[in-house]
Amino acid sequence: MNVQIQHISDTEWKIPMGFVPGMLVPGTFFLSRQLAERLEEGALIQLANVATLPGILRCSLGMPDIHWGYGFPIGGVAAFDEDDGIISPGGVGFDINCGVRMITTPLTMADITDMNGLIEDLFTTVPSGVGSKSPTRLTQNDLSNILTDGLASAVELGYGMEDDARRCEENGTMIEADLEFVSKKARERGIPQCGTLGSGNHFLEVQVIDEIVDPKTASVFGVTEGQICVMIHCGSRGLGHQVCTDHLKVLEGAMMKYNIDPPDRQLACAPLFSLEGEAYFGAMAASANYAWANRQIITHLVRELLVKKFDVAYEEMPLVYDVAHNVAKWEDHEIADTAACRRHVCVHRKGATRAFGPGRSEIVREFRNTGQPVIIPGSMGTPSYLLAGTMTAMERTFGSTCHGAGRILSRSSAKRNLTGVAVVNELAKRGIVVRAPNTTTIAEEAPDVYKPSSEVVQIAHDAGISRIVARLRPLGVIKG
Repeated sequence: MNVQIQHISDTEWKIPMGFVPGMLVPGTFFLSRQLAERLEEGALIQLANVATLPGILRCSLGMPDIHWGYGFPIGGVAAFDEDDGIISPGGVGFDINCGVRMITTPLTMADITDMNGLIEDLFTTVPSGVGSKSPTRLTQNDLSNILTDGLASAVELGYGMEDDARRCEENGTMIEADLEFVSKKARERGIPQCGTLGSGNHFLEVQVIDEIVDPKTASVFGVTEGQICVMIHCGSRGLGHQVCTDHLKVLEGAMMKYNIDPPDRQLACAPLFSLEGEAYFGAMAASANYAWANRQIITHLVRELLVKKFDVAYEEMPLVYDVAHNVAKWEDHEIADTAACRRHVCVHRKGATRAFGPGRSEIVREFRNTGQPVIIPGSMGTPSYLLAGTMTAMERTFGSTCHGAGRILSRSSAKRNLTGVAVVNELAKRGIVVRAPNTTTIAEEAPDVYKPSSEVVQIAHDAGISRIVARLRPLGVIKG
C-alpha cells in the first residue's frame, strides 16, 4: 500500500482515501501510539473497506477498542445517507443489540460477607453458557409481543419496573420492528433463551465503585463511592444470530441487483429503502427488542435474588442505564458545521456505544445537562467505567464511543497460551471470584487477551468522545 496512515494527534489517526481502491471518504480511528502498534492490519483494511460503501457520510470510524471482526471491524461506526445509503448486517454483527446495563444497589462491601456464595447463587439463578435455557416459559404470543415492544413487554410480564424503560437507550424499543421478516427458525431459537446470559464474552459482574472522578455527574447518575453495583452484558442470543444469518444470504444475492460490489463479501448490503434492506432492518429491530427484554428479565432475576439474600427493597436497585453495542438506527446528525446541514442518517455501530452529549432530546430528561450515561466494561479482572456522552462525540463520531477493552488475542490463541484454572487462581489472589460453565470459557476471556480497559477508556476521555465519571472494580464474575 502506497498511501500511509497519518498520525493526527496523541489519540487520533487518519486513513487517507486511496488506502484501498474505491474509498468515498477517509477513515479515522482513535488509539494511543502504543496500542496502534498492536492493531491488526486486517482491522485497518476493514475500516477502509467500509469507506467504499454507497452513501457513507463524513468518514469511516474506529473506536479505541477497534479490532478485526466480520465485515466492519469491531469498534466500527459509520453513518449512511437516507437517500443513497445502505444497510449492512456486517455493520451490526451476529449478536444484534449485544449491550450492557448497570444497576445500583444500597449494599456496600461490608454487607457481602460471602462473595463465593453470592456468585454461586447468581450462577444458579441466571442460566449461562451455550444452549442455556431460561426458567421463563414464553408462549409464541409472548415472543411476538417482545419482538414488537421489547423491554416494555418484559415489564408487562412481571419482569422489572416501568421506570426501567426511561433509563434505556430507545426506551428499550425500536419501533421499526417487523415480525414478518423474523423466520420461524429464529423464533424457535428465541423461545427458550429469553432470560439467559449466553456464551463468549457475555457476563454478569458484581462490582464496587472504587473511585468517583466527576462527583457532580455521578450524583445525577445516582452512583456513590463504595456502592455495590451489578453489570449485565448479553444480547439477542440464537434469535439474533439466526436473523443475521438469514438476511446475510438474501443481501449477498441482492447486491448484483443494485449494482453494489464491495471489496469484501462480508459487507453484503442493500439500499436502505429497498425491499431487502427494509426487511433486514425490520428483523434487526425486532432482534434488538428481544435483546432488551433478555437483559430486563436477567435484571429481574438478579434483583429478586438480592432481595432474598440481603433483605433490600426491589425498588432500591434502579437501572442506571442500558446501552446497545451492535445495532443500526435512524438518528439526526449535523454533517457540516451548520444546523442547516442536519441530516436524518442511518448510523451503524458495531461493537460501539452511543454517547449522546448534553441537550439531545433522545436522552431522559434528568441526563439532558450531563449527556447520557455510557458504560464501558472491563475484562473480568480489570476495571469497568461509567462515563458520560459529550458534544465532541456528537461532532466527531456521530455520538459514539468504544464499547469495551477490545481483544488483542483470538480465542484460539488464548486457549493455546492460557488455562482456565490458572486464570481463576490468579484472579482469586486478587480477590475476584469467577464462575463459568467450563474453564475453557474463562481462558478465552482472560484479562490478558484484551487491551487494558483503563488505557482504552483514557483514550476515549482524552479524545473527548466520552468523559470518565466513575471507576468500578470487579468483585465477582459469571462468564457465559
